[in-house]
Parts: sequence; structure tokens; C-alpha cells
Amino acid sequence: MAVLTEPPPRATPPGSSSTLPAPRYRRLLGAGRELWVQYAVLAFLAVLVLAPVVPTLIQSVLDRPLYEVGGIFTPDNYVRLFTESGFGTVVLNTALFAVGTTVLSLVIAVPMAVLVIRTKLPLGRVFAGAMQWPFFISSLILGFGWITLYGPAGFVSTQVRAWIGTVPWNLYSIPGMAITEAVALAPIAYVFCANALRTSDASLESAAQVCGARPLRILFSVVIPMLRPPMVYSSILVFSMSVETLSVPLLYGQPVGISVFSTFLYTNGLQSIDPDYGVLGAASTLILLVTVGLVTAQAKLLGQAQRFVSVRGKATRPRRLDLGRITWVGVVAIAVYVVFGALLPVLGLVFRSFTLVFTPLQNPFQTVTTANYERIFGFDAYVQSIGNSLIVAGVGAVVVSAVAVLAVLVSKRSTFRFRKLVEYLALAPQAMPGIIVGIGLFWAFAYLPFGLGGLIQGTLVALIIGFGLRALPTGFGSIAPSVLQIGQELDDAARVSGADWVQTFTSVMGRLITPAFAGAVILTFVTMLKEYSPAIFLASADSNIIGTTMLELWVQGNTGSVAALATIQIVITAAFVGVAGLLMKGHTDA
Repeated sequence: MAVLTEPPPRATPPGSSSTLPAPRYRRLLGAGRELWVQYAVLAFLAVLVLAPVVPTLIQSVLDRPLYEVGGIFTPDNYVRLFTESGFGTVVLNTALFAVGTTVLSLVIAVPMAVLVIRTKLPLGRVFAGAMQWPFFISSLILGFGWITLYGPAGFVSTQVRAWIGTVPWNLYSIPGMAITEAVALAPIAYVFCANALRTSDASLESAAQVCGARPLRILFSVVIPMLRPPMVYSSILVFSMSVETLSVPLLYGQPVGISVFSTFLYTNGLQSIDPDYGVLGAASTLILLVTVGLVTAQAKLLGQAQRFVSVRGKATRPRRLDLGRITWVGVVAIAVYVVFGALLPVLGLVFRSFTLVFTPLQNPFQTVTTANYERIFGFDAYVQSIGNSLIVAGVGAVVVSAVAVLAVLVSKRSTFRFRKLVEYLALAPQAMPGIIVGIGLFWAFAYLPFGLGGLIQGTLVALIIGFGLRALPTGFGSIAPSVLQIGQELDDAARVSGADWVQTFTSVMGRLITPAFAGAVILTFVTMLKEYSPAIFLASADSNIIGTTMLELWVQGNTGSVAALATIQIVITAAFVGVAGLLMKGHTDA
């Protein structure tokens, strides 16, 4: 009688993803090349993320600038921050602004997501696309446009004053700041809620209909409660983005003395003749702790989202609800948001770029000109800022997407012992405000030995590092879902053929995630083209970008040139997104 015995198990090399036979590759210092790659990714992300954080923390407890020798650790910076600098008012203003922006964003986004996805809304596809338009527009540009129309001397404000004798709103106030910022951030909350509604189980609504519930009762009792997880996620995200934003508070708040976290750092750091770096470091540390706390709370809340699961194995097709005449109220509301919130301000800014004088007191068609564009293209500094923006966004998008691919593969498709830490580091920059990234990297470059910081500071390399750090979570989040959709059996098949982890990536995974990589490049390009806040502390006269140049021109009162530069940025973004959309047509995994 024959006895079948199993062959002895073979050793599994470090970093392998299965117990299949180990391929034979050269080992360096006793470790496979996959371990060297994985540790290199971990080390690179750690240095990148900690570079702006560590100098900020050290500066917050030093009695002198970080680059001066002989510093003594002291808590005096925090004492002076809360006793002498008026930081208490700054905290209150920031809280009011962030809460107002978050509430208004949800008020705009949630009803519109429900109307577009779950009701029989006329022109639903058009409105679904239009709700996302403001995402591609920088809040800095949107702020300029709102001032042009709704500011104290804006066209709409002047006309309303002529009709009723007064203007019932004040753009230069915390509510005015919150409304403008909410228009810019509402698309983020809308996308989260809309995606949740598209994938939710419609049988719950059918059951409510069987019980005799009317459409409005179904919306408030079934549909909206299912949106609690995306509402929580998007509200914390919008709140943290409101805490860090600089553009709208700088344009609206600074002229009337309303200071928030970001403008406090801007005025006390960049505009101050003798900056108090200790107070600046202490304020930056507190803001960093607030944003980190928000992101941590977000993760904890989402960890309990299992009880809201409504997507099961059984497929169902949502049945759109008919709200009757109420549907047209939704149409009007969405149209008002798109037209008056984004379209008209942008068109007004574009039209301003073609006029010498843009005032309600004079027919603007009488001063139509191309002088603003001639001024932009006639000065090398302005042309250089456009080129710098394209270089930073183009090079940075490719580099960030490549780093994101490596981070995703290490964290999601390997048995690397620190793979969770790699994921945390890749997502950590979402808790780091842009202006603090700029301040922290400024100190980090100044602290580098052998004069290396002087070679980086003020160059496009510094901007690519700062902008890339901010865009890394976007690239990681764009690529991770596509990698998770690829079956593990493909990795195992490559291992059977003799490939190690590195060879599996280059020969199998690399080709399969190419569309996702291209999609990440598109998204990070748009993100980095809109970015500007780290450049306030990192850029020099030779490395200015469109955003910093627009701020300088606005301070000088040259609104025509500001409008021309804003229009150029809008055209570049629209052209890039349009061409990329045509090239990626049919690649749903991108």
C-alpha cells in the first residue's frame, strides 16, 4: 500500500506574498532586493513627511530662530502666543469660519446629491457635471470673481443698492468668507454623497414604498440617514480645509482686520519686518495638532461605519423618486449655485481681463482691450510664473504619482512588516496645512548642513517638494482602489514563473495599473496647478508661480492683470482636463 506524503515546505523569503517557491535573485547584505525597495520607500516617505514637522516643533520651544546657534528650550513662545499676540480672537474667528463653511457646504451638497442621484431631475446628467465644476477652480480665483460681482463696489452689489437702497450682504465678514469658501468646497461633499447614493441598496426604498411612504418621507427616513458616513467624512475634511485655507480669508478678512489661523501665520511670518519665529512656530504647532486631531477623529468615526452598510451581494437598480413640483425647486436651487456661485464670478473675472476699467459706473464694453494680456506676456516675470506653474505641476504630478504607486504596492500588495506605517505616512500630509508645509520646509532647508538648503530654497525643486507633499494623499487615494481590484492570483502566477516582488510589479502590476497611474497624474496635476500656499514661504523672485504672482498684483491694485492670469490658469486647467478626458476615454479604472 502506497503512502502519500507532502513535500517539505520551502522557505518564504522576506517580503514575499505567498508560500510559493522562492525565485533566485542576488541578495545584498543578506536581504532580497524587494526589502531594499520597501525600506527605501519607507525612509523616503518618513523624511518627506517629517521634514516640515520636526523643525516646526523644535522652533515652537526655542528662544531664537532655528538657524541661530545657542538656542534654549523654553515654553515662553506658547505663553506669548496666548497673552500678547491676540491669538484667542484668531482661534474664535477660525472656529466660526470653519463651522460656517462646513455647515453651508453640507447644506449645498447633500440635498443636491439626493436630487441628482435619487430623483427624476430634468437635465440630471448636466447638473451632475456642473456640481463638480468649482473643484477645478482655485478658491483664490473664485474669491477674485466674487469680489468683482458681490464686493462693496461689485456689479451685482451696485445694482442691488440701486434697486433697494442697500446691499443685504457684506462680503468682507466671516459669513461672507464662509459662503464663498463653501461654494468652493461643496463639490467635495457632493462627490462623497453622490457616490454613496449610487452604490446603496435601493431595496430599502422599495420596502418603504410598499409600506405606503411618500417620496419625501422616503428621502428623510431612508435615503438621508444612509448618508451619515459620507457626511461625517466630508464634513471633517471640509472643516480641516477651512482651517488651513488662506485665499478667501486673505482677500476678505485682512482688509477689515479679521484674522484666522492662516492669515495670522501669513502676516506674522511673511509680512512682518521682524518676525517672531518662536510665536510663529507655536501657532503652527497648535494648528498642526488641530488638523491631525480632526483626521484622527475622521478615521475613528469611519471605523464604526459598518453599521451603515447598505450594499450587499444582491444587485438592485435604484428607482428614481418623483417629487412633482418640488423637483423644479431643486432645479432652481442647483442652477442658482452653479450660475451665481461659480459661473458668473468666473465669467466676470474673464471679462474683467479684457477691460481697462471694470466698474458699474461706466459701460465696460467701452473699454474692451487686450492690454492686460499684453502686460502679462510683455513682462518676463509674469511669463516665467506661468512657465514655473506648468513645470511644477507637470514634473510634480509624474513624480508624486510614481511615489504613490510604490507606496500603494508596498502597503497593499506586500507582506512588509511596516506596510501600515507606509500607508499612514502617505496619507499623513492631508493633516498638514499648506502654509505650515511652507513654513516647516523653509526652516528645514535653513537647517540643512553644508549649505544644501541654500541650493534648494527659492527654487522650483523646493516648490515641487512642498506641492508634492500636499498632493501625495490625492495620488495615493486615486491609485489604491485600482490596485485592490487586481486579484492576488496574478501575483501568485508571477511567483510560480520565478518572479520576485519587484519583478511581479515591473512585469505584471505595472502594466495593469497604467490607466490608474494616468488618472492620478491628471488629478495631481490639477491639484498642484491650483496650489500656492507653500510657495508663499518657499518661492523667490525667480520661482514665483501663478498664485503668488496674482497675490502680489492684487496687493498692488492691478486687478486687470490678476484677472488675465486667473483666466490663463482656468484655460490651462480646462484644456488639460479636456484632453486628458479624451485620452482616458474608455478606461474606467482610471
